[in-house]
Amino acid sequence: MSKNKKVSLSRLSPEEKSSLIRMAWEDRTTFEEIRRKTGFVEAEIIKLMRRELKPSSFRLWRKRVSGRKTKHEKLFRQSQDGPASLEL
Repeated sequence: MSKNKKVSLSRLSPEEKSSLIRMAWEDRTTFEEIRRKTGFVEAEIIKLMRRELKPSSFRLWRKRVSGRKTKHEKLFRQSQDGPASLEL
């Protein structure tokens, strides 16, 4: 799975699908990192998860990652910087 030669989700091998699903489940692997490593964007990962997981597992996963700061680099960086200080 190289971002230079992006394959459609339907043509991924079982091992590649498993790898993508594992990265999506990991709290510390951001969607941006998955995109850099595989070329697949968040919407494509969601489609894969919806298709490959049982409905209850998919709902559990979506509930976990929706708005989770560690799954989105920008939100994670903002949380690490803390609240902006006001200069008077």
